[in-house]
Amino acid sequence: MKILIARLNHETNTFSPVPTPLAAFNPSYNEEAYRANKGMRTAMAAFIDLAESAGATLVTPVSAMAYPSGPVHAAAYDELTRRIVDAVPGCDAILLDLHGAMVAENSADGEGDLLARVRAAAPGVPLGVALDLHGNITEKMIANADVMVGFKTYPHIDMYETGEHAGRLLLQMLRGEARYRVCWHPLPLMSHTLRSTTLDGAMLGAVQAARALEADGMPAVTVFAGFSLADIAAPCMSVVATCRAKDEQSSQTAVDGLAQQIWRRRDEYVYRSEPLADSLRRAAELAKGASRPVLLLDHGDNCMSGGTCDTMDVLQAALALGLTGIAVGPICDPEAVATMTQIGIGEEVEIALGNKVSLERIGLHKQPLRLRGRVRAISDGSYTVTGPIYTGERCHMGRSVCLDIGSAQIVVTEQTHEPWDLGVFHCVGMDPTQFRYLLLKSRMYCRPVFVPLSAGLVECDSPGVTTSDYARFTFANVKYPVYPLDPL
Repeated sequence: MKILIARLNHETNTFSPVPTPLAAFNPSYNEEAYRANKGMRTAMAAFIDLAESAGATLVTPVSAMAYPSGPVHAAAYDELTRRIVDAVPGCDAILLDLHGAMVAENSADGEGDLLARVRAAAPGVPLGVALDLHGNITEKMIANADVMVGFKTYPHIDMYETGEHAGRLLLQMLRGEARYRVCWHPLPLMSHTLRSTTLDGAMLGAVQAARALEADGMPAVTVFAGFSLADIAAPCMSVVATCRAKDEQSSQTAVDGLAQQIWRRRDEYVYRSEPLADSLRRAAELAKGASRPVLLLDHGDNCMSGGTCDTMDVLQAALALGLTGIAVGPICDPEAVATMTQIGIGEEVEIALGNKVSLERIGLHKQPLRLRGRVRAISDGSYTVTGPIYTGERCHMGRSVCLDIGSAQIVVTEQTHEPWDLGVFHCVGMDPTQFRYLLLKSRMYCRPVFVPLSAGLVECDSPGVTTSDYARFTFANVKYPVYPLDPL
């Protein structure tokens, strides 16, 4: 048997000014796509392992993942989806590792349109999909998949397990052991990303309820938090189940019941930010007498939600309050990196840092922060992730510089980058455990590594394109009424 396996991941923030051309995906094709995933912790890696164990011939046309950013360029969307659709003929099964919240310049429903084309090219061929917990599920996605399973963790540490789950069910279909269908219940609820963590709160309770339904015999149940920074019709929560065809009615009843539980707790999926100055004063109290650093998470400019990684509000406010001993990173400013690289290690520099990417889409106009300091280190910005997210992957931030301004040491990079790992600091000779504060451009992914090393965590909502303040965004395409934009 021949199984098509492909990966195409992008979470689109339609308010983000960060472009998403083909190069942003760093795509690999065919044999290279296979090698890029084999042995990794992706859903595609699980698909590969299952297919090989079953003795199948693999077709791996593409593996492509871009950091969250603005709408995918039409040419990139067309090229990557074409490679998948063109590989469909002759395949006995299809397994796709997608995100679920892709918006392209020429498609408001990136995954739905792709799945419809794949289904048209392979009517009757079993089709399974693994998705991110933040997928914005659509009717077109549901109608064109036989198996659909999403992550159950945020921070996401179950990507491989999700792929294994979806792939196992699809292989059962391929062997004639089961017939599956997908049922769902969408909710008019735009959850905040910080309230979609599965570490605690309402989302943890919802995921536990989904696991309980699986334990009672349902093949797969996923609570999708949605990604509300996409200005589409329904960037909302939903409950999705892969069910046996003979159990479709009872499964739909169970899905509806779980959705009703979520709706009753809808206010717990809303994050209400405190003023930035109050957050920093709390951090200063936590730092008193602490032997470990306090985390300052700048989630208003988080590149893993489409942030520019160059806003300076939190650092500027921290310096104004007199905070010292701050490690910052990474700040994306290729212009500053070029200047400091040319000046060289050990040299003093006065530089205009950050606030250079236009935020006019959300009505913000910022000026670079002028700083004087010394260049402490220059590197190629490469490191290997030690885990637990993307364990073993080699990361590249572009040329990276450590700028020491006395009260803070700042990692400045050529590329936007999520601080997955201590390697963000180690690659420029910094030991993050030796600072009083760690100011990270992150919302959630840093937590498995950095929280155990810290004295406490303070979430800092700065004005940027990933802020939790929905009032900063003009949602022109959302279907109203929807909570919390409307008082439902």
